[in-house]
Amino acid sequence: MKKFFGEFKTFITRGNVVDMAVGVIVGGAFTAIVNGLSNFVLKPVINWLLALILGKGTLSEVYTFLGTPARLEDGTIDLANSFYIDWGAFINAVINFFIVAFVLFTIVKIINKLRESGKMLENEIFNGGYTKQDRKAMKKLGVNIKDEAAVAAYFEKKKQDEAEAKAAAEAKAKADREANPTTEDLLKKILAVLEEK
Repeated sequence: MKKFFGEFKTFITRGNVVDMAVGVIVGGAFTAIVNGLSNFVLKPVINWLLALILGKGTLSEVYTFLGTPARLEDGTIDLANSFYIDWGAFINAVINFFIVAFVLFTIVKIINKLRESGKMLENEIFNGGYTKQDRKAMKKLGVNIKDEAAVAAYFEKKKQDEAEAKAAAEAKAKADREANPTTEDLLKKILAVLEEK
């Protein structure tokens, strides 16, 4: 029994379980915000537009009946006993989806930007603005990080090497394409020959 509770404690205190719990709680609060934005801000605007365009008062009144709708004794439509497509509920679900997707996209973008800024700041503070790979390469070449001229020469050489590697890759890609032309390349050559004649 003691082993069981020990394993349970390990499971509960594991980082990803706590993160998941926080995510669920924040997700619940976030759902309330999205529903509030949808129900109290966007829906009234959409309902107003639908009233102008369709003559319906709200999204809840946008139906397509399959067959003849059932009617109550007073002549009103009995939705409980009718077969219909509820376009209003569908449009509402689509609106909620786009709101959630947009807000999540914005949040993730902000978090990624903050992480990137934090990594850049950490890199500048602890590494003098150089990446770990640059520091290792400079150490291997015997470049002193405090020697600004040597560091500048290293980065200039690195820039030249990258430009040469890029040019070599482009030349190789061009040679490969000339050795194995695509249908589009062949058609262009045929077109050029026909235009000359």
